[in-house]
Amino acid sequence: MTDPHAIQPSELDQLPDRDPEETAEWRASLDAVAKAAGPHRAAYLMRRTLERAEGNGIALPKLLETDYVNTIPTAAEPSAPGDEEMERKITAWNRWNAAAMVTRGAKHGVGGHIATFASAAWLYETGFNHFFKGKEADGSGDQLYIQGHASPGIYARAFLDGRLNETHLDNFRQESGGNGLPSYPHPRRLPWLWEFPTVSMGLGPLSAIYQARFNRYLTNRGIKDVSASHVWAFLGDGEMDEPESTAALALASREGLDNLTFVINCNLQRLDGPVRANFKIVQELEAQFRGAGWNVVKTLWGTAWDELFRLDTTGALVRRLREVPDAQVQTYQTRDAAYIRQDFFGKDPALVEMAKLLSDDKILECFHLSRGGHEARKVYAAYRAALEFKGAPTVILAQTVKGHTLGAGFASKNANHQMKKLSVDEFKAMRDLLELPIADSAFADGQVPYGHPGAGSPEVRYLQERRAALGGPAPARRVHPVGPLPAPAEKAFASFDKGSGSQNVATTMAFVRLVKDLVRDKETGKRWVPIVPDEARTFGMESLFPSLGIYSPKGQTYEPVDRDQLMYYKEAKNGQILNEGITEAGSMADFIAASTSYATHGEAMIPFYIFYSMFGWQRTADQMWQLGDQLGRGFLVGATAGRTTLTGEGLQHADGHSPVIAATNPAALSYDPAFAYEVAAIVKDGLRRMYGEAAPGEDPDVFYYLTVYNEPLPQPAKPGGQGVDEGIVKGLYRFNTAESAGLSPAANAPRIQLLGSGTAIHWALRAQKLLAEEWGVAADVWSATSWTELRRDALEADAALLRGEERVPFVRQALSGAEGPVLAVSDYMRQVPDQIAQWVEQDWSSLGADGFGLSDTRAAARRHFGVDAESIVVAALAQLARRGEVKATAVKEARERYGL
Repeated sequence: MTDPHAIQPSELDQLPDRDPEETAEWRASLDAVAKAAGPHRAAYLMRRTLERAEGNGIALPKLLETDYVNTIPTAAEPSAPGDEEMERKITAWNRWNAAAMVTRGAKHGVGGHIATFASAAWLYETGFNHFFKGKEADGSGDQLYIQGHASPGIYARAFLDGRLNETHLDNFRQESGGNGLPSYPHPRRLPWLWEFPTVSMGLGPLSAIYQARFNRYLTNRGIKDVSASHVWAFLGDGEMDEPESTAALALASREGLDNLTFVINCNLQRLDGPVRANFKIVQELEAQFRGAGWNVVKTLWGTAWDELFRLDTTGALVRRLREVPDAQVQTYQTRDAAYIRQDFFGKDPALVEMAKLLSDDKILECFHLSRGGHEARKVYAAYRAALEFKGAPTVILAQTVKGHTLGAGFASKNANHQMKKLSVDEFKAMRDLLELPIADSAFADGQVPYGHPGAGSPEVRYLQERRAALGGPAPARRVHPVGPLPAPAEKAFASFDKGSGSQNVATTMAFVRLVKDLVRDKETGKRWVPIVPDEARTFGMESLFPSLGIYSPKGQTYEPVDRDQLMYYKEAKNGQILNEGITEAGSMADFIAASTSYATHGEAMIPFYIFYSMFGWQRTADQMWQLGDQLGRGFLVGATAGRTTLTGEGLQHADGHSPVIAATNPAALSYDPAFAYEVAAIVKDGLRRMYGEAAPGEDPDVFYYLTVYNEPLPQPAKPGGQGVDEGIVKGLYRFNTAESAGLSPAANAPRIQLLGSGTAIHWALRAQKLLAEEWGVAADVWSATSWTELRRDALEADAALLRGEERVPFVRQALSGAEGPVLAVSDYMRQVPDQIAQWVEQDWSSLGADGFGLSDTRAAARRHFGVDAESIVVAALAQLARRGEVKATAVKEARERYGL
């Protein structure tokens, strides 16, 4: 047994005790309280002492948990402005129409969620009536991240304020016929209403943090003062299990983002059952957020509990609330007063006596109905406290009942997330509970009606007046007519056309050099947002540190160790580079905020996010989908690309498939440029399309993915002739022919077309020479800058054909008349070039780096995967042999000669 008087580790303090006698007195006092009044009283005094110390700014470890009660006592709540009764009526209509919308949709089998908004209705209504600033407010208004499953309630409010009609509501989750409403917040589907996609759970909180941070970035850099904007993120307690939900909590507190508030709807339920059945999710979240440095406001109990807390003279009630697990709280929600008396109050003699003073109705009111998240006054107090707190972000933990007001069949039931409808009788009971003037006769043929008090009703006038006072409707997305950005000077791009001569230059470095020139442009240079996950030196970007600065809200409070060097590490409050540390998810959240600034803030920014290509799409493809949904624009750059170029790094670093994943994203334009001038041409066209004048039929709401390589090689000059620029952008052009390469093939020499992308074109060029000099075969070499764009163009041609329109795919046009078969090769899986096989009229074959990567030299890796120049030669001869254009023995001879 441990000796209670032995020296404990916490007592081995490095600080000297200047007054041991006083210290002993404090300890003795604590021992005396514990002995005389019990450990609960001693713990109470210690908590209050620590809270006092924290309030006075005394440096002590913070309390990570507080009692399971409201942070703001009833007596300290500010009086809420406005007409609470009117707001109750508005909320009642919204509750009704949200449930009616989903129930009517259930007849078509389209689903929907009722219970989430039922629990969170007051969390939204209080904000809409008193806090959330619209687009006409100062700055850019507020940014609202709406919990995806609560979307029916937001649609119901837009119906009440006149922005939606019954036809829209009847087309909830039925978008294909027009006038439909997407299931969740999808800006691409409903771009005038939704700003932020949130239903891929965990991405909403992560994005909200980086949006609040990007707001500060815009302000500190002098792009636009958006200091009046506040970011509100509405989340579920179950959603907080997602690692992305809490991945950036420390960033938010470290940078003092008091322009950010999380509102977590703690209804204690996730999709299948309790969030923390045997524990308490509110206490867990409080500890997590307080430990990360956030301000925490708990809004747990409604005013019906005030009487119980007044009766709790011994602290027994507070202790019991702390110990009851969440699943049991849910059980109380569904049980009668006798059960609650026995199971909750019966555990402590003091509580037994308290229960004798309470009627059954009072007990049921407290345990069935009265939650802090269901009372406008409680929610208002929490929101006001969040806005008034300075120096750190705030999280509001609001306890609610999932399925509140939907009836006993819904409230707190484990299955309520999957319950999609109410019966007519349940709707009538809900109508009576909400005191809505809807007659029984309105339920024609068993169909639940929508409810609306009328466009000129006091409710609608009040709602619209409140929104007008706060800066207009919300949520709302607007693209401000700022006009196209001026194009950068042509010389920034043209400088790559002449090639690098004898100098070896990797395409990664070519991209960085291009950006260096573009950020110096007087018109648009300040709008570039370089984003890098702690790999800037890997990509040769350290020269940008002193010239652009790394963004830090604190500037540089230290003297950098490399201050005497030319490329020293410079942080600045107005720094342009976002160097995020080792977080691809955080970097993508940065990119999303910057890429959508043209809509969120009316300020077009040009982000480029450069990363190890293996750790981009594979790790954060869900965020790339979110980016497409949010209509983001910018450049994603997968550096150190390919399966064989990153020597020595091995299996988990060798990217052979990012273009495959990128091809699945309709908003991503994926390119695998081989040469520096191709990189320049693609970036130039991307700036035109996304930020300049898009051509008719072009969607500017896209983003570009470029794969660039860390393999230094001589960069050729841009070929002359027509169609090169068009081919680079569309995905294919002929780089040279056997004749233009000076190989002088015989007049009747067999001919083959070699298509290569990225670094693979260098192997194709070597194979071209080997084929000519050792086998008498003429090969033409093509640069396939985008297999994906070629495929998409061909798919569009197929769709046009079904409409009766004649259209030839670009890949077929480009290869028209090209002699011989086609052999395609890339540093990726064969399915990357195989995307276009069905539209190529010539005989098709491909080579690629399928399988896991491995650590070795580039030459050995390429030989391993069968994509080096010699392997290309053998594959080309085999293709020609099948056609009878070379002898079959040539294939065997080549294999033996090259040791394959």
